[in-house]
Amino acid sequence: MKSRFAPSPTGYLHIGGARTALFAWLWAKKNNSKFVLRIEDTDKERSTQVSVDAILEGMDWLGLDYDEGPIYQSDRTNRYNEVISELLSNGKAYYCDCSIERLDSMREGQITKKEKPKYDGCCRNKGLKNGVIRFLNPVDGVVNFSDYVKGEISISNSELDDLIISRSDGSPTYNLTVVVDDHDMEIECVIRGDDHINNTPKQINLYEAMDWPIPKFAHVPMILGSDGSRLSKRHGALNLLSYRDQGLLPHALLNYIVRLGWSNGDQEIFSVDEMIKLFELSGINNSPASFNQEKLEWINQSHIKTTEVKELVSNLKWHLDQLSIEIDNGPNINEVVDALRDRSKSLVDMAQSCIMFYKDFNEFDSAQASKVFNSESKLVLVELITKLNDIDSWTAENIHSIIKSICETNGIGFGKVGQPFRLAISGDGKAGSVHISAQLVGKTRTLSRIKMAVDYIDTINS
Repeated sequence: MKSRFAPSPTGYLHIGGARTALFAWLWAKKNNSKFVLRIEDTDKERSTQVSVDAILEGMDWLGLDYDEGPIYQSDRTNRYNEVISELLSNGKAYYCDCSIERLDSMREGQITKKEKPKYDGCCRNKGLKNGVIRFLNPVDGVVNFSDYVKGEISISNSELDDLIISRSDGSPTYNLTVVVDDHDMEIECVIRGDDHINNTPKQINLYEAMDWPIPKFAHVPMILGSDGSRLSKRHGALNLLSYRDQGLLPHALLNYIVRLGWSNGDQEIFSVDEMIKLFELSGINNSPASFNQEKLEWINQSHIKTTEVKELVSNLKWHLDQLSIEIDNGPNINEVVDALRDRSKSLVDMAQSCIMFYKDFNEFDSAQASKVFNSESKLVLVELITKLNDIDSWTAENIHSIIKSICETNGIGFGKVGQPFRLAISGDGKAGSVHISAQLVGKTRTLSRIKMAVDYIDTINS
């Protein structure tokens, strides 16, 4: 038993493709089966190596490991030609030399008569030896199949075309290659977007013509934008790796996309193990799902709060590298991440918050400084220097005790000490719990930055 993900490398991997890949991956994991990655690159004009690389990198980032592949259709041309030859020799395919002009005229006439446009079989019995090759679709009967998502589907053969299976240049077409591949790779369940559902009856007839077993099907509804229109870049149809750039955890994105059309009661937050355990194709909704950026960000924040610190650090490293942050030049990164996780909406936020712990600065945010730094706060900062300098054990608890004692001695609120202290050690005032941040910044850096703040106040008051 196997499932597969078969993207076409004519563009980047986006949310819709990633969801199809996830559903197929989950099905394989749930059924102790194998997951195959197949690159459908027979469209030579539009397929690019850049797109292939983006697909592979996106799959790797999401952690959707494949048991077989990547398998490239471009390497299987001889196999496709072998099947096409067999169909020709068995009288189940034929050559067609109809011109584009004749085909266009034929379809215009059918539309005028309000008939369904399709090939009229003109070349079926001509015995031609060149041209495109068409599959001889059955004239009578009905194609029936049961879809995990769509239910029972029935299509009359009289509505189907004699589809082209080989172009005039000898290259095989999608409907032929996908059938050959799914058969040869022993795909038990074909999970794909419902934009392919019209191809399924044609493909079933090809399976039967070759006397091959027919796989099961699950056609997944498309994802719409929040306004109900087709998903576009402005809604979230972005290169999958752009979500990494935005600071999403890969398993948070998997959590979000699994909920785009699939549910398990009212549960919103899932670990990958829970997805595997609970996933059923029958749980996929038949209606299109809507992309919601706010919900995606909420799920990501939820995972940041609960993911193991080591895993957070592993995913954060890429973002730290973008900011040229060297974690050897400061506190233990695990402790920093643990302190920041509850107030970080994304890994981008977290990486930005890390800067103060690993990089020194030589100026303060002018807007914040004008509000916080004055002659009154200078006295507080001077007292902080004296008392913090006397701390032998540099812990958040001891730092907090010093702040509390200054408040009590001077009869002032916590904010009168906390705000200038926070701005002094961070440069921008965005330091979270000041006693925890000061502990992580370290005694030497903390005292140096407070002194710099005192000098700054002297400068603006002179």
